[in-house]
Amino acid sequence: MQGNLSHDLNLPLIEQNISSVPLVIAVVLKYWGEDIINFQDNTIHYKPPNIIDGIEIAEKSNFYSCFNKSTIIDLKKRIDQGIPPIVIFPGLYDLLQHALIISGYDDTEKRILTYIPLPDTTGSIPESQFSSEWKQEDNISIILIPKDMKNLLSKNELQMSRSYRLCFEAERDFSSGNIDTAIKKIIESINIDKNNTFAWSLLGSCYSETNNRECINCFNQAIKLNSNYFLALRGLGNFYLKSKDYQNAEKYYSQAITLNPNRYGPIYKNRAFSRLQLNRNQEAKQDLILYLEKTPNAKDREHITEALNSISV
Repeated sequence: MQGNLSHDLNLPLIEQNISSVPLVIAVVLKYWGEDIINFQDNTIHYKPPNIIDGIEIAEKSNFYSCFNKSTIIDLKKRIDQGIPPIVIFPGLYDLLQHALIISGYDDTEKRILTYIPLPDTTGSIPESQFSSEWKQEDNISIILIPKDMKNLLSKNELQMSRSYRLCFEAERDFSSGNIDTAIKKIIESINIDKNNTFAWSLLGSCYSETNNRECINCFNQAIKLNSNYFLALRGLGNFYLKSKDYQNAEKYYSQAITLNPNRYGPIYKNRAFSRLQLNRNQEAKQDLILYLEKTPNAKDREHITEALNSISV
């Protein structure tokens, strides 16, 4: 679909990302005229580079970043300024989240246009659907612009950016096993903005990792701020599952699935295990079938298939 040309940025095609930064960062940098070949290195990467890694690399090359909770109106404003925003969006299959570049919008058809790394191809999402799914990530957006354009950012955006940036840094620390460092950054983030849903949920994940029941309060605070926050609902399910409180685990997994049945296939496997412990075998079996359907590349497919054949109903 072609959007209204006055609201559709011409983003460069990068079919295969050969740089040391995530694809969304590489595309935005190339859009601003920065040759992504400058970001290549000869390091063997065992994990794909994450957003904050790419942002930090870009900042060393005269770019400025701003992290915020935004609205569709904000995204359209940036497009009209010639700035392609990056948003955090729900994932599919076994991907929990992913980043999207907003390339434009079509007010006539009420659609948000997104970058797809294919020739002559643009993603198109109805605004109502986009709004619903983006809310699951608490409407987080990232702006990456040359430093000499920093004046386009409002004072409030600049002030609140620190809170969200700390969360992305803490998320990297968490995934690297540096839980204490992550907790310190998240607490600093909350001190800046007590309404940062991302921060409360991430703090819950950190406490859950250390079996600290304070995680329950943190996840619940995130849900209080945003009842559609998928990660907090899943986080509660995970904590109760490892605490062997299968009733609550099943409850919160079900709430997350109701919110978005097509997001993150592995959650069905976790709910299946909870339901098996509750002697709800028929429902558990259906969940395992859904897990295999929604996770086509599941590494444990053979094991799950065997389990399905052994469950009595």
